[in-house]
Amino acid sequence: MAQVISDLCVQAGYTPIPYTSGERAVELMLGHAPHLIITDVRMEGVSGIDVLKAARTRLPKTPVILVTASKQLELVVQGMRAGAFDYMLKPFKVDELLQSMKRALEQNASVEETHHNASGTREHLRFENIIGRSPRMKEVFGLIEKVANTDSTILIGGESGTGKELVARALHFKSERRSQPFVAINCSALPENLLESELFGHKKGAFTGAVQDKVGLFEEAEGGTLFLDEINSMAPLLQTKLLRVLQERTLRRVGDNRTIPIHVRVLAATNEPLEEKIKTGGFRQDLYYRLAVIQLEIPSLRERADDIPLLVEHFLRKHSYGGLNGGTAQIEEPAMRALCAYDWPGNVRELENAMERACVLCDDGQIQLRDLPVHVRLASFSAVRSMAFEEGDGSVDFNSVSLPIGKTLESVISTIERRFIEETLLFNGGIRERAAQMLGISTATLYRKIENERRSQPKTVGSMPVGGLFR
Repeated sequence: MAQVISDLCVQAGYTPIPYTSGERAVELMLGHAPHLIITDVRMEGVSGIDVLKAARTRLPKTPVILVTASKQLELVVQGMRAGAFDYMLKPFKVDELLQSMKRALEQNASVEETHHNASGTREHLRFENIIGRSPRMKEVFGLIEKVANTDSTILIGGESGTGKELVARALHFKSERRSQPFVAINCSALPENLLESELFGHKKGAFTGAVQDKVGLFEEAEGGTLFLDEINSMAPLLQTKLLRVLQERTLRRVGDNRTIPIHVRVLAATNEPLEEKIKTGGFRQDLYYRLAVIQLEIPSLRERADDIPLLVEHFLRKHSYGGLNGGTAQIEEPAMRALCAYDWPGNVRELENAMERACVLCDDGQIQLRDLPVHVRLASFSAVRSMAFEEGDGSVDFNSVSLPIGKTLESVISTIERRFIEETLLFNGGIRERAAQMLGISTATLYRKIENERRSQPKTVGSMPVGGLFR
């Protein structure tokens, strides 16, 4: 495998330094100071995770790509938690590995550039801040690469929270305009008259309150990029003025009779299909054609659920407030399964909010199912229930269940009932009324069972303190 990847590196124009020993690679890592490390996960002696951790300590700016034949979620999560840039599942496609290598090396170059740039103002514009390696996101990355360095206007579509502004920033940063301003405005945030003044500027005395000349955002973005978010909310009269600016490449400030030439690339975003608004007369068709020279659609999170573990680890590193030993919070497998089962109507923004909440609420840096929002846990319960019952007759599949032969029927039933109540209470955040409804029993019955459990086992229920579980 080391030889195969080395040959690919040579063919792509890179200079590889192959090792078949993780111990030897760690030993000579500093001497080579590589721009990128690719390591298998399962190796005798020093594993790929050990190589990754050594790289994070000795070469913190060097990205690491993990290669693994294991599809276990825990192994992938462990590697991403330790700081891996990406992971590849064997057998992998050559172009996927090469694309991942290219992005990793671009990130390394960007980090070095930012390190030498005292202001650091462009660090947040890196292309690699768009997290994802699903097929849909690879299509997005490929299109960004193709169109970034053109002057064509681009219409970015996608639901709210999918990261349209991140894509706009990536388009700007990967273009020759990267050293010029990137200016963004949400068209739904201001009323029509104020938005016109913000975009085009105004002359002193143009209206009440215009006490001095104002430079508009088009002029502020001169030579760079202007991003018009939620363009679908723009008023019809303002659409007409915007169309004229895009066609003539000149503008007039409000209250002025002088035209100003502009050289600005315009990117626009919409969270609803503009074709529908055109049919109802809510959006100008000619402006749509002017904006949508190139269309770029960002998939919703439910359309790229494979990216959820990557996003989760990214947000854990971003929002952890200490965690264990002052490090990043860790997420337990049931909680990760719940996150992957949820549909995320608010997309990446909703996921980030959920992870920030979990980082604040978790104990000892360990995120459990109970630290997630209730609606996410409910989605997890529905997914588990649908998997637990066979399709058609609704019976449970016991073939994969280990049965405690040798114990009495009464003790087994009692143990199952106690554990089921415990997990249901945990799932519902300790709210007994909701747990009782889910269990299909009355609240009084649930209270009685809890009291009986307290009497029979005053110290613990399962593996958890009774006071903590049922308080």
